Parts: sequence; C-alpha cells; structure tokens
Amino acid sequence: MPEFPNIILYAIPFFVISMLLELYVSIKEKKKTYETKDAFTSIAMGLGNVFLGFFTKAVVLLVFMVIYENFRIFTIPFAWWSFVLLLFADDFTYYWFHRISHENRLFWASHVVHHSSEHYNLSTALRQTWSGGFYTFIFWLWLPLIGFHPGMILLQMSVSLLYQFWIHTEAIDKMPKWFESVMNTPSHHRVHHGSNPLYLDRNHAGIFIIWDKLFGTFQPELEDEKVIYGLVSNIKTYNPLKVAFHEWLAMGKDVFSGKKSIRDRVKYIVKPPGWKHDGTGKLSDDLRKEWEETAGNKQSAVDIQKPVNATGLNGITQENHVGAGQ
Repeated sequence: MPEFPNIILYAIPFFVISMLLELYVSIKEKKKTYETKDAFTSIAMGLGNVFLGFFTKAVVLLVFMVIYENFRIFTIPFAWWSFVLLLFADDFTYYWFHRISHENRLFWASHVVHHSSEHYNLSTALRQTWSGGFYTFIFWLWLPLIGFHPGMILLQMSVSLLYQFWIHTEAIDKMPKWFESVMNTPSHHRVHHGSNPLYLDRNHAGIFIIWDKLFGTFQPELEDEKVIYGLVSNIKTYNPLKVAFHEWLAMGKDVFSGKKSIRDRVKYIVKPPGWKHDGTGKLSDDLRKEWEETAGNKQSAVDIQKPVNATGLNGITQENHVGAGQ
C-alpha cells in the first residue's frame, strides 16, 4: 500500500492565506463578511476537529481495515481508474450522509455545528463537528466492503473536505454555466447555508451537484431571495463548547424530560429537527410550504394591482416569479 499524506494538515497554511486574502477583499469592498468573535469561534472549532481527528481517524481506519481484511467482496487495485471510481462513490456517499444529517436529529446534533454561524466566509468552512467523527463514518462502511482500501477511502474523504473549503465564500458570485451545472460551487453552497424557508435542506452536494439534481434537493440561488445565513433559531453564542454540544443537550432534554411514550422519546432521536410529539413542531417542509403560500398571496396582490402589459406577464418576468427555479 502506498503511503498517503494527511493533506488536511498540509493545507492549513493555504487555509490561513486564503482567509487573509478574503478578509482583505471584503475590507477593500467595504463588506462586513467577517465578524471577529465569530471567525475565532469557527477557527477554534476547526482546531478542535483536527485534534480529535487523530483519535477518530484511528478508530475509523481500524474499523475499515477489519471489514477490508475479513469481509471484502472484491479487491480494487491502486490504479488511476480506481481513484476515479472512488471519487464518485465517495461523493455519492457524502451526499446521502449530508442529506440524512439534515433529516435525522441524531446526525443533525453533530452537523448543526457547521450551520451555526450567521456569517458566510472561508472561516465558516472550518467550523466543524467535535462529535460526528465518532459515528458518521458508518455511511462509508460499504466502500471497504466492496474492495476499496481504507487508505484510499480516507484520502478521498480528505480531498472532498478540501474541495469544500473554497465554496464557503461570498467573494465569488457565479462560476461558468457548465461548471455550475455539474460541480458544487459557492453559489450552490450559499443556498445550503441559508435559513430562508426556500433554501432549507437543499444542495447537500460535496463535490458534484448532480446528486441534488438527481434526487430532487437542488435549489439555485435566486437574485431576489438573498441568503440569510445561520439556523432557523440561532444559538447566539461564541462559546465553542456550547456550539459543539448545544443540540446534544437539547435532544437529551427532549428525550428524557416530560411525560412521553417510549415511542415518542425514540422519535426525538430519529425524526427530523423541529419535530415535536404534540404536533406543534415545524419541519423544513412545513416552513417552506408556509413561505410559498405567503409569497404566492403577495404575488397575487401585485398581479391584481398591475395592469397587463404587452408581454402578458403583468410586468413580472418569469425569472422573478416566486415559482422560478423550484
């Protein structure tokens, strides 16, 4: 087996230089992209993730090796085509891990960390979980089972993480159309970090946006719907410990407190964020439906007040209509 380097550690100087460059551009253009406390919290979360990674990756590698050595179905060689195949297999896996992390509260408890900033810049990319590394790797167990060597898998997972660093920025508007149609980009990922009802739980891609288009979770960034970053209910703290574990505490409280059936207690773990046993909770689909109804009513009022012009569109272009891009 070839020796694969830990490319994330080698990339740290690149991360620092890129953030400084982005900060310089934002100051020059008089944009408040960075907030000092928020950026330092994101960096602290990133450093904590790297430190814990020394332990979690050892566990992951051990589990992958046990499966590979004892249960693998095939043996995939170290060849250029196997890395290409792994690129798509890993990215397909990442899509479903990422999507389920938004649809299942157990996985959301660790992933919510990455969405907790109300700012969007390269430091936000470093705001990583301290707990997810201990259990989210289960989504990748099928890769050593079919014959990919664990070293290859860990390398590709790092490549994916490295790719996703540069898309956490507002400094890049849109990439060329051909690139936007296939790859994950800053525009696509800004949507993913939006708390707007229209943008909730959309664009789960890692490297390729094709998975969202195939499985119905794609949403383009609209000019008339500015992204509002953060959570539906923001946590308003810069304390790394609270950022890392606030959702675990909230989930524990929902599971163990009050008078509930065992069935409902379990549902607080497996149901999507926002679910409540008494029916008062609202999921992202509920919030999106409410937004669409409100936006539709507002649009109808505008249509009634405006005379029909020669285009027959009441002065509203199709691109600006509330349904466009959905």
